[in-house]
Amino acid sequence: MSTAPANDLVVIKRALISVSDKDGLLEFGRALADHGVEILSTGGTARALAEAGIPVKEVSDHTGFPEMMDGRVKTLHPKVHGGLLALRDNPEHAQAMTDHDIGAIDLVAVNLYPFEATVAKGADFATCIENIDIGGPAMIRSAAKNHAYVAVLTDPGDYTGVLEAMAANNGATDGALRRELAARAYARTGSYDGAIATWFAAQQGETFPDRLVVAAEKQAELRYGENPHQAAAFYTSGSARPGVATARQLQGKELSYNNLNDTDAAFELVGEFDQSEAAVAIIKHANPCGVAVGEDLLDAYQKALRCDPVSAFGGIIATNRTLDGAAAEAMVDIFTEVIIAPDADDAAKAAIGAKKNLRLLLTGGLPDPAAGGMTLKSLAGGYLLQSRDAGRIGAGDVQVVTKRQPSEQEMADLLLAFRICKHVKSNAIIYVKDGATVGIGAGQMSRVDSARIAARKSEDAAEAAGLSEALAKGSVVASDAFFPFADGLLAAAEAGATAVIQPGGSMRDKEVIAAADEAGLAMVLTGMRHFRH
Repeated sequence: MSTAPANDLVVIKRALISVSDKDGLLEFGRALADHGVEILSTGGTARALAEAGIPVKEVSDHTGFPEMMDGRVKTLHPKVHGGLLALRDNPEHAQAMTDHDIGAIDLVAVNLYPFEATVAKGADFATCIENIDIGGPAMIRSAAKNHAYVAVLTDPGDYTGVLEAMAANNGATDGALRRELAARAYARTGSYDGAIATWFAAQQGETFPDRLVVAAEKQAELRYGENPHQAAAFYTSGSARPGVATARQLQGKELSYNNLNDTDAAFELVGEFDQSEAAVAIIKHANPCGVAVGEDLLDAYQKALRCDPVSAFGGIIATNRTLDGAAAEAMVDIFTEVIIAPDADDAAKAAIGAKKNLRLLLTGGLPDPAAGGMTLKSLAGGYLLQSRDAGRIGAGDVQVVTKRQPSEQEMADLLLAFRICKHVKSNAIIYVKDGATVGIGAGQMSRVDSARIAARKSEDAAEAAGLSEALAKGSVVASDAFFPFADGLLAAAEAGATAVIQPGGSMRDKEVIAAADEAGLAMVLTGMRHFRH
């Protein structure tokens, strides 16, 4: 059986076009007509071509079978799929085409009903079901399987390449192009079915379906991954959650793999703060090196920067409000990779515009920290899927377990510290004073080491600010998980912390509480852990 034409070039004599996205349709149709191609089409596509004066034949006239059931059945016919699937050099296939008056179809241009967009708009169940395309994927898959003879186009962006090939080859496409188009076509139908499967599972209340389908669209190929010897690309899921994937980049170099990862971490962190208070986060290697709330963004930025001005060099800055000129002027004083904000005023854009390599991303909004959703992580041979950490703790959710009650300012700082803790790699220890981090210890194997590193950071920050006393003196401290022993707590007390917030739940809680009482600390328990790996 022959599986490829004797000649790699296939002249396009008949094309079937049925598209929901009409971008470039008329130009493409005219170009095909100029090559003498017979165009078959359906519904709105056929009308658009005819109204533009482009010769077109309705599929129902080609098949001799009427369109029916509100358009659900129109291209599901042997004259369509036989014309797509026939191996032209196979005698039995050729005889069947002759016996049943099936004409070859050499090109299919189909883009699918906008199911993903319909779901994104919040349409009801019935409307979403009606936007599940059946005939389109069937034709795409038939044409892609028979790509040795048929060119399949699933996106208006495919038109130019096909027309250029036809112009260069007297109306023909070549095998390499058809294989490339077939690969894209299967990726498109795969992602389309994946979106449907994911939506259907959600409708059934299935958080973890038996088969996990991931559908994503390539946004950009990156120069490299975490390191120059690693290849990388950025894919978007179609989620409307404000953030790095949906942001508009106003200026600066293209974003790297590490930029994207760190910028996402920064913006998710500032999303924790209501816009009634200005908040700024500075991120380095996916961990915050300074976070603060203030009267305005300039105040918040200066307080965040003071926490670790050394690490902030070459970092990512995120704000929870429209970036203003005063804050932007301060931010560009040191080397910064990316600034991300809901918006920016003209003065801020002008200040950042003077640094042409600095990326400015505007998102139009903040992510909802309490919103659901899932996160996915790969590991050797599989994936870990979990719900997003949307846990939040308020003043009414904590239990004071020490003899001393925290003061009003201590409680405000404790809640702030615990909110930040959620975004710091475990083991995490965060010192906060007067609405700003003053020491951060992240990613250590021992919690006591994290406490000591954070304390040392507060000493370094004080020295940089010309102060004689470590910033952690008189601060509060948060731990992302319980203290398994009293040593981590005592290290925080030695650093100058006066109050502690932690989940609790250790077998040695009584021992830790007793140590806090002995040190004169106030301690509150949240009952909620925030590991981050």
